[in-house]
Amino acid sequence: MGWLKRLFGLEKSENAQVNPQPQSLPQATSSTATATQTILPERLGLNGEYDESGLAKRVALAFDQDSQIDDINTLWVAQTGSTVVLKGKVPNQDILKKMVNVARSVNGTNAVDTTQVSIE
Repeated sequence: MGWLKRLFGLEKSENAQVNPQPQSLPQATSSTATATQTILPERLGLNGEYDESGLAKRVALAFDQDSQIDDINTLWVAQTGSTVVLKGKVPNQDILKKMVNVARSVNGTNAVDTTQVSIE
């Protein structure tokens, strides 16, 4: 099935990227119509849009794109701010280490929390 589909119910769109360029958001000020603000890296969605769960979705996409990481249906990906949170069970420590390295490579990840992961 894939990480993105299983965790978020999303099919990978053709423009989806692990590290997309952020879109500009209009700023809520009346002084200028051209003012923009940048989306925080952890809130950046798959296509550069604002997404509250953007980092977790981009990590799931990165897992899907890594041929060494299979979809593990006993593991979930979440985020708390710029921290990627992995929860559940993995078959072995080597797979967990690989997943942590992939998650760290995603723009906006400041830490990866594995305290809620157990090794089967």
